[in-house]
Amino acid sequence: MVKELIRKYLWLVDQFSRASSRGLTLEQVMRRWEQRWGEPYNRRSFFNHRSAILEIFDIEIKCDRSTNLYYIDREELEDSDTRSSWLINTFTVNSLLSMSKEGLAGRVSVENIPSGQKWLVTLMDAMLQGEELLLDYQKYTDNPMEQLTVQPYALKEVEKRWYLVAFSKARKALRMYSLDRIKGLAGTGRHFRMPEDFDVDFLFRNSFGAYITERKDVRHIVLKATEREAKYLRDLPLHHSQEEPRPGIFTLDVAIGEDLVLELLRHGNRLEVLEPQELRQRIAEEFTAASAMYGNNNK
Repeated sequence: MVKELIRKYLWLVDQFSRASSRGLTLEQVMRRWEQRWGEPYNRRSFFNHRSAILEIFDIEIKCDRSTNLYYIDREELEDSDTRSSWLINTFTVNSLLSMSKEGLAGRVSVENIPSGQKWLVTLMDAMLQGEELLLDYQKYTDNPMEQLTVQPYALKEVEKRWYLVAFSKARKALRMYSLDRIKGLAGTGRHFRMPEDFDVDFLFRNSFGAYITERKDVRHIVLKATEREAKYLRDLPLHHSQEEPRPGIFTLDVAIGEDLVLELLRHGNRLEVLEPQELRQRIAEEFTAASAMYGNNNK
């Protein structure tokens, strides 16, 4: 029941997203609903769903009283770094791709991202219900599959992968679980209470990528970019803490982890680590090892 409701909530978000600033009348929404779901739709149901969408996804369906049109304020979403902005953009793109499948066949290319999307609705359902889950989970580094009892707190998307942020009952701590490593998923029928002060964005404020880190692990990182690379970094910052105190010099305040190292390596000689010294040394060692590997390859 809840899974079906979530699908309907997301469908409503998609309808208003595609309507843009023009908005929709209640009659239009009711007609579209009946066409899509094959059931009548009334004013009370719409207002209940509207409230639920605001509570769950932080997306407000507003009403212009002068025209009686309902709409989602896209400018407001685009100016904010929130889950609602991501949701709007994602479903808008998906809808456009679906609508243009025939008309633009062979002209629109998207990446296939095998990131366990099939578990998303089930996990959102469990999060809403506050239900503990039993995961069959297999890490890349371990051969045997684990069976874990977890309390699902949040979902996070990082570099084309979805992750579940959950409290592990065995380890008595928060852990990250990649959805594409989940082999099985079942409800336990047992419920838990979410910490009232939990905020997933706040949890990852010091992190880069899919790592939960503490404030004490944060380092001040100084980077020097080429003129061209600096333009890319201004348009797409590496981290929310990124600043540019001088042209071409960028700073980050973030914990140093594997994801950050891989990201810096990806920029090659277009981005130089100036500080801290241990990070500069690690990047140098990675490039030296890669150079030696290719230098010894006579094929």
